[in-house]
Amino acid sequence: MEDIPLSVQFGTLGILLLLSGFFSIAETSMMALNRYRLKALVRMGHRGARIATELLAQTDRLLGVILLGNNLVNAAAAVLVSVITVRLFGEDEIALALGTLAVTFLILVFSEITPKIVGAAYAEAIAPPIAFVLKPLLRLLYPVVWFVNLFVQTLLWLLRLKPPDASENKMTPEELRTLVLEAGNYIPKKHQSILLNLFDLEQITVDDIMTPRSQIEAVNIDAPPAVLREQIATAYHRRLPLYEGQPDNIIGVVLVRKALSISDDGEISAGQLRGLMRAPYFAPSGTPLFTQLQQFQEHQDRLCFVVDEYGELMGMLTLDDIVEELIGEFATHSPLQPGHFHPQADGSYVVEGGSLLRELNRKLGFRFPLDGPKTLNGLVLEHLREIPEPGTGVAIAGHRMKIVQTQDRVIKSINLDRPLPPAGAPRPPL
Repeated sequence: MEDIPLSVQFGTLGILLLLSGFFSIAETSMMALNRYRLKALVRMGHRGARIATELLAQTDRLLGVILLGNNLVNAAAAVLVSVITVRLFGEDEIALALGTLAVTFLILVFSEITPKIVGAAYAEAIAPPIAFVLKPLLRLLYPVVWFVNLFVQTLLWLLRLKPPDASENKMTPEELRTLVLEAGNYIPKKHQSILLNLFDLEQITVDDIMTPRSQIEAVNIDAPPAVLREQIATAYHRRLPLYEGQPDNIIGVVLVRKALSISDDGEISAGQLRGLMRAPYFAPSGTPLFTQLQQFQEHQDRLCFVVDEYGELMGMLTLDDIVEELIGEFATHSPLQPGHFHPQADGSYVVEGGSLLRELNRKLGFRFPLDGPKTLNGLVLEHLREIPEPGTGVAIAGHRMKIVQTQDRVIKSINLDRPLPPAGAPRPPL
């Protein structure tokens, strides 16, 4: 080594540090790659992404060749620094110690920390080009890598460790939700909201969004023909449930347009309606919305009646209700259905007692529990266990409210104090 000029030795040291930096940036960029973005690039025909995918499919070999090269280069750099130190200062122990510190500093700054920071920050831009170098290098050093991995696999076996297969790495629904939330700058707000609502379809049941039994617009088939004609003609919906005897005894559903087309002299008879009506479709309480959406598709229907375990009518659900849960309201509601929120001057709201808790939480920022009653009326009655008088004040789940009106054992309207926003969050506008 004494015959080699110092300039060549310093140049060789620089090359070794660069090679060490290459292996460091290769390791970090390959491991930091977004696998799903990589798959998208492969589908687009990106050759470097395809090679990177092939290398990542055999992580043990990839890491073997990178770490083998990195350690060999670092060891060579340390030896070369010792040779240079001895040549310049002799075999002085202090000089050798300082030389070791110097090469450690150089490796840390120029070959480890800086390249790895760059590789992690620009993994998508760096990894595919580097894959072109790593693939032939893996072929060249494969015998050595294979030999080293024999000991690695044996050690893992002794420790009873089995690394998971990279191909089995699937995203969970919560990870998908987080991905959608983090991609806010790339996905329009409306699209983001629809995707998040889609994830909730398995958690939300028909009970959460159905129209309660007391608010179903239905027609008594035993009414006089003239009354039947008037009720159908002034109906707010395109489909009307028909009941016989009691309002909860639903016997069918009729299309308003067809019923009006067969009316004679301003009258519609019960017999005519029976000939037109379609048998009602019942869904059990607690059915997830996604399941119900599939049921609508299989039954080729757009409306169902929700019943409890005893077969008692609980409410009605339409396909439009599910669509609105996904994309937001796109139609006006029947006057029979509550849901209008009236802001007051003091910042509170007067709302209908039959308003859905889920709707109040989503639209007004309240935080009512959703694992019990589905309406505000039900929540208050469960809490008080009696029909309250107007003016009664109550606090539930940290929300203060006052009963405004009750009628027929039902709370008609309630005054809700404006919900307090979380710490640091702006107050919602009126």
